[in-house]
Amino acid sequence: MPGERTGAVSPVTPLQLFAGFACIGIVGFGGVMPWVRWLVVDSRRWCSAEEFASLFALANFLPGGNVLGVSVMVGGRLAGRAGALAAVLGLVAPAAVLVCLVAELYRRNAHLEAVQGMVEGLGSAAAGLIAAMGLRMVWPMRKSPRALAVVLLVVVAAAVLRLPLVWILALMLPASLIAARLVAR
Repeated sequence: MPGERTGAVSPVTPLQLFAGFACIGIVGFGGVMPWVRWLVVDSRRWCSAEEFASLFALANFLPGGNVLGVSVMVGGRLAGRAGALAAVLGLVAPAAVLVCLVAELYRRNAHLEAVQGMVEGLGSAAAGLIAAMGLRMVWPMRKSPRALAVVLLVVVAAAVLRLPLVWILALMLPASLIAARLVAR
């Protein structure tokens, strides 16, 4: 299956982590998590799809942005503290410079109809990338009806019922833990 590691991962340097995450920070404008997954799982094979899903789930419970949490955990796992720092700096620094430049261009040209259309198009592209990443993250769970049921409940709670994330987490975490415990018996 694509994204699964076939052997031991060769050592990864902080410079490799910085370069990989810097590329993501530059090209992933508007939503970088799909790009981070592509880099970490598909391109470099630093993690399996299952490991990435676990890191992503953990990052959602930690304070701050989940993409930053994933970058810290991947960098730390592969190259220790220096790797964690390199991954975060690679993700944030180039993107921060790019955002400042784009913000200035937008400030000067926001009144133009073409600029407004581009912003709407970027929003649609970002939504598509997020949907694609969601499907790729669910794919490894396709043989687990219980896992798919949890995913479906979360999607309904968020998209249909529009419950706040805090409530979804507060309800689904205990339910998931209870279901896992029952299955383990």
